[in-house]
Amino acid sequence: MKNRVIYGVFAIAGVLAVVLYKTFLKKRGRQIMNLMINDVNKHFGPYHAVKNLSLSVEEGEAVGLLGRNGAGKTTTIRMILGLLNQESGSIQWGGKPLSRKEIKLGYLPEERGLYPKMNMLDQLIYFGRLEGMSKRAAKQEALKWIDRLGINEYLKKDTGDLSKGNQQKIQLIAAVMHNPDLIILDEPFSGLDPVNAQMLEEVTRDFIQQKKTMIFSSHRMESVESFCDRVYLMKHGEVVLSGSLHDIKTKYGFKYVNIESSQPLEESLIELQTDFVRKGKEYQVQVKTMEQGLYLIEKLKSIVDLRKVGIADPSLNQIFIEKVGD
Repeated sequence: MKNRVIYGVFAIAGVLAVVLYKTFLKKRGRQIMNLMINDVNKHFGPYHAVKNLSLSVEEGEAVGLLGRNGAGKTTTIRMILGLLNQESGSIQWGGKPLSRKEIKLGYLPEERGLYPKMNMLDQLIYFGRLEGMSKRAAKQEALKWIDRLGINEYLKKDTGDLSKGNQQKIQLIAAVMHNPDLIILDEPFSGLDPVNAQMLEEVTRDFIQQKKTMIFSSHRMESVESFCDRVYLMKHGEVVLSGSLHDIKTKYGFKYVNIESSQPLEESLIELQTDFVRKGKEYQVQVKTMEQGLYLIEKLKSIVDLRKVGIADPSLNQIFIEKVGD
């Protein structure tokens, strides 16, 4: 009897070991669904809109695609979506050529792409059906999002009669209601007042917590800093800066000393041969190192009464202006 029990225990242990090993192999062998763009080019006549572009977006990562108008961002997005063909290079998803038949894409365009004479619910059901959803599933998902974004009262209104902000909400729902593998938000805050912009920020944070793979293109640098792990900054079709926000800021080559005093500081800062900008009661001085910043603060303390001091990395907005401003 004792031997039988021991044999049974070993048998169960053996089965569990096999199951765990197979699970391990399955996880280990699971293909990572990332986006890879390699050496892509696109011309419009003689104009070279995208030049030898390479970038990646890892699974579950939010990446910022930044640049001034005309930098090549929208052209890049349209090539990802298959609306434009690249002339050379490759666009891959999970190591294979990206195909909209195999993955679900969610795209919120900067331009309005709605039917103005169609009410929002019918329109969203239609967009859901285009993405392969059943009519019932599309209606359920649309109503869920309509309720979340607070636009129930406009259910029967034609889309063309709605405000720009509410039209933007409808476009957002159309972009995400089918649970896409890759979400692309192009200027998502366009037309939104501060309250609705905050609502969209909350939705975006939810996507990030759900580890959605996202490309985020916006001129609101504070939102990009809040949402994105890494950024690609484009100018004239080329990437001029890329990497994690932390690395970009710490390695950028300068910092800012922010100073507030009960006395005017202009003369003292001129005497110390510094370049500064005054913003209300605060003075901002650019320095190359932390040590230089601390030295400046000590010098000022011996001359004037300081109310507040701080040393900070440059903001993404300052880096943006520095790198792509003319």
